[in-house]
Amino acid sequence: MHRIVVCSTCECGSGPGFAKALRAEIAARGMDFEVQEHACMSNCANPLSVAFRAPGKATYLFGGVEAEGDLADTLSFARIYAESPDGWIEDARPAGRLRFCLLGRVPA
Repeated sequence: MHRIVVCSTCECGSGPGFAKALRAEIAARGMDFEVQEHACMSNCANPLSVAFRAPGKATYLFGGVEAEGDLADTLSFARIYAESPDGWIEDARPAGRLRFCLLGRVPA
């Protein structure tokens, strides 16, 4: 199962709303993702934090995600992440602005 983790306590206060919007859009698209909220992802200087992870795949951490403007780009990244066999994405241009929010990529 693919998982998107959204910080629920980021200073911007938009984590729970962003997680809810992601859940709705993922369900509407029939994507195989679970959206989980987590209290504090230790990226307080750069809210909103969002991570992608799945068994056997690279893990990604993003910061500075804008709940109001980055939903479509987050969904685009989810699609290319799901399509990648090992989660290692070489060309993230389809993810729009989100690719510039990448803080780290950890190999599986």
